[in-house]
Amino acid sequence: MKNDNSLGIKHFASCFKNKALALSLVAMASATAMAQEKETEQTTLNMDNGVIPIADNRGFTLQSQKGDFVFKPYMYIQTTGNYNYYDDCGLDKAYNQDNVANSGFSMPYAIIGFTGRAFGKIDYNVSINAAASGGNILQQAWIDYAASKEMRFRVGKFKTPFSHAYMTTLGETLFPTLPTSLTAAVILPHSLNALTPNVGTGFDLGVQMHGMIKDKWGYQVGIFNGTGAAVNNATKTLSDDIHIPSLLYAGRITYQPFGAMPMTQGNNKMLDEKKVLVGASVNYNVESENESTNDLRAGLEFAMLYNRWYVAAETYYMNIGFTDRQKIDDSYNYWGGYVQAGYFITPKLQVGARYDLMDRNGTDADGMLNMPAAVVNYFVPGTNIKLSAMYQYTGRTGHNTQLDRDMDNLGLATHNATVMMQYAF
Repeated sequence: MKNDNSLGIKHFASCFKNKALALSLVAMASATAMAQEKETEQTTLNMDNGVIPIADNRGFTLQSQKGDFVFKPYMYIQTTGNYNYYDDCGLDKAYNQDNVANSGFSMPYAIIGFTGRAFGKIDYNVSINAAASGGNILQQAWIDYAASKEMRFRVGKFKTPFSHAYMTTLGETLFPTLPTSLTAAVILPHSLNALTPNVGTGFDLGVQMHGMIKDKWGYQVGIFNGTGAAVNNATKTLSDDIHIPSLLYAGRITYQPFGAMPMTQGNNKMLDEKKVLVGASVNYNVESENESTNDLRAGLEFAMLYNRWYVAAETYYMNIGFTDRQKIDDSYNYWGGYVQAGYFITPKLQVGARYDLMDRNGTDADGMLNMPAAVVNYFVPGTNIKLSAMYQYTGRTGHNTQLDRDMDNLGLATHNATVMMQYAF
């Protein structure tokens, strides 16, 4: 009997150890799943701040035990060395114009900010750009309330829903500079009492409803001041022509078949992604540019992340129609677009190329700008430092006269070289 009891005890101990081991494995698996779930949630939160993706252990994050309160400070600094060579534009050498201008060192961004979550339903973000001036110092400030995953409401100053290039997180762009076709002012044969429009809309004050449906369909519908990032005041009136508030009305829809695509054009910590985004957007800026024009914009976009590859293409259109008080019956149409691709040769070294095209002088006049560019990005190991070097050439083709050719290139560098260093946490 003594031997039988001894065997029974040993058998019980063995079963207990196996069960304990099984329970431990289950607990570890559950903990891993919960950690991955939290990581996914945190990534979604932090990728949306528009400045840096701060879900990859950059700096520190304060978080409540339940995760319904999150506070994350961040910083982003970008310094560039610039060389710009300009064409003579038909001017006689006697005028002693400088072909090399706007060259030297600059600091486009010196951003400090914080982002996070409150009550498990409200996301928030505030960022100050100390390198800017005027209203641009407040780069963005918004709160985002989640009624559900499919329906969210954002109020404040943030990116208008137009153009993949602008929607990309600031510190995650392939090139140090945006495509010229988005940022360059168009050519108009009339003098206006305000700045001539460009295709990109960028940051603005307003309200937006947005969300993801079935983790595949994204939408954004918003109303904004239409005065851009430099104005933080309410300055608009009612339209004299169509009798509605003179605001920017904007919408964007995207199809993301493999889930929400991170708004990055190259992150060396995300080299195993397989994401695709196809989108369309439209906006109408009623009596923009100090009551001189009504601007209609529309765009199509495509972007893909596939392991070490990033590929994107966009095309956009803008119509400028003068208001009745301008007493100009003409309207003008412009279009542009680009295709770009980047590839990580190593986990730290990315190369890229872009071809940018713009009908800057309008479809009524012949001539196009074509702007090929190349870039090399290096991510310094063990830091959050990114080094970039790019070159862009601005070419002109198809113009009827030399004067048309010179006017189309006005204000744009024929040769541009930019070296950038950025740091973020």
